[in-house]
Amino acid sequence: MSSPFDTATPGAAFDAFIGAARDTASGRRPWSPEDGPLPAIYLSHGAPPLYDDGEWMRELFGWAHRMPQPRAIVIVSAHWESAPLTISSPAEGTPLVYDFGGFAQRYYTMTYATPDATVLADRLGAMLDGAETVHRSTRGLDHGAWVPLSVMYPNADVPVIQVSMPDEDPDRLMRIGARLRELRSEGVLVIGSGFMTHGLPFLTRDMLQGDAVPGWTDDFDAWAADALARGDVEELRRFRAAPGMPYAHPTAEHYVPLFVTLGAATDAEVPATTEIDGMMWGLSRRSFSLA
Repeated sequence: MSSPFDTATPGAAFDAFIGAARDTASGRRPWSPEDGPLPAIYLSHGAPPLYDDGEWMRELFGWAHRMPQPRAIVIVSAHWESAPLTISSPAEGTPLVYDFGGFAQRYYTMTYATPDATVLADRLGAMLDGAETVHRSTRGLDHGAWVPLSVMYPNADVPVIQVSMPDEDPDRLMRIGARLRELRSEGVLVIGSGFMTHGLPFLTRDMLQGDAVPGWTDDFDAWAADALARGDVEELRRFRAAPGMPYAHPTAEHYVPLFVTLGAATDAEVPATTEIDGMMWGLSRRSFSLA
């Protein structure tokens, strides 16, 4: 294909994946207190063309399948920056936000009807009170949430609340994550959803065709992998001076959800476990978990 926007049959890989995935997911063991806290995770989420990448979907699904089925999910996405901190609609079947352009029409008709999440929304409001002004909204889930979750939890049987990023300050985002930490011991999966590199303006035709990886992606990804492997939070905070910048992240919104994940970890300064690596269209898909 000449670009990620040009496929002969949009979503064909998703169609081949989803039936068996739903059957397999229906047999997952639900989380119980004996499992201990669920991990805090950061995932590189992909836009709708994730549905054309069978390997990536299998990796995301496999990652979810290695964990017990969570009781609920709290997710922070690169695609929702709003102050004050805002939480999405908890209503059953909350609508999706189709916050992208130029893709096949099919992707604007995708659905992901999650269960009622009112209990989780109320819990979040109480947990964040005093640290953040919390605003409730009728906003649905954006593609940084519903695209990866529809692959990881294809039966849409887990309540989901999305939380906005009030700004891009690493320390503030870590404090928000720390407020969410105890949810992990209640069977709630805390997710920061971004993309380990996101230099879309600098991608060339060869990169989009999967034939080349830019040096700035390799450099930034190697830097991040090393810092995560050493649990070096201070180094991760210095991302604006990292190798490959500013090409890897001309804007920071796809990197900084990582700090919510770090804040929600029991100890952010322990080595992270890389769950997915590799490249797509010249960008790093690196995703990781922390206990």
